[in-house]
This record gives sequence, structure tokens and C-alpha cells, in this order.
Amino acid sequence: MNIVDLVQSQVIASVKKEEDIEKAALSRANIVFLLTGDLLNTSDYLEQLRKAGKHIFIHMDFIEGLSNARSAVKFVAQKWKPTGIITTKHSLIKYAKDEKLMTIQRIFLIDKSAVQKGIDTSKTCSPDAIEVLPGLMPNIIDQLTRKVKFPIIAGGLIESKEDILQGLEAGALAISTGDPSLWNFDI
Repeated sequence: MNIVDLVQSQVIASVKKEEDIEKAALSRANIVFLLTGDLLNTSDYLEQLRKAGKHIFIHMDFIEGLSNARSAVKFVAQKWKPTGIITTKHSLIKYAKDEKLMTIQRIFLIDKSAVQKGIDTSKTCSPDAIEVLPGLMPNIIDQLTRKVKFPIIAGGLIESKEDILQGLEAGALAISTGDPSLWNFDI
């Protein structure tokens, strides 16, 4: 299965606070990006989201107590068993692929060199998708979809249904947002 096959709702619940776990579980979003937690509570969050039928991607850079080591990815894969991981670190993507996890590379669209570095890195580590931030750059999203073979997920600074639609129209596969009020659009 690939990430394109997973996407039923083109809005992804990006959970940054513990109090939003239940909102994500009850939302129409079938994919959840987990950007909160630590070694003690993440398994509980995963269980709650799994019971709701969600595909969960753990952001390795945001879970307190995880390192950038191969053993951390192995732990996540064997003990927590998410659908996949999100990270800015290409080495973690390679480790996750070894563990049969899906991978999303997060890149920040700061300037042209950052865009090019993101393209080059993605070609080296071959993630299943690329998440670009901020997601309010339809022109850049369009350019990226033409330059890389990986699906694009746009996120960051998404505040309205119009922001979501603009990103999708620019060619993004889906839009990740931390705003629970946007998780229930039927898109």
C-alpha cells in the first residue's frame, strides 16, 4: 500500500496538543499526524486513535524522549507500530524504511535553496511523501509537484477551507492542519 491509497479525507489532523487527541479520533480525517507525546503517553494516544480507525504518523522530532538513532526508529516500529513516521532527518527516513514504516519527509520552504535542498534530499532518501511548510504557497507546491515524484502534503499556517482548497488545487495530495475546526470538511 502507498500513501496515496491511504488518503480518504484530504484533510489530515495534525495533533499538537494532548487535548486534541479525542477531537482527531472523532474527526472525518482518516490520517493523523501525532506531534505531541513522550515515551510514557504516546502508546495511549496511539491506542485511542487506532480504535477510531485512524492511520497514524508519529513525528519523530516532536516526541519527547526519542533520539535520532536507528534504535529509536526500531523501538517505534516494533512497540508502537504506527502507520509511519514524519521527520526532517533523512537518516531517520532510511531507518524507518528498513523497519517497513511509511515515511514523510518534512521540509520548510524558507527560500529557493531550502526548496532545492528538500528536492535533493527527497531524491536521496525516497520518502513515501513530502510535507511542505508553510502550506500557503500554492505556486511553490505546484513547482514541487512537477519536480519530485513523491506526493506532496502541505501544512503550516492553514487557517481556512480556502487555504485547504488552494493547496489541493496547486497539486497537493492532502493538507495537514493543527486546527480541529478544519478536520471535518468533506474533501
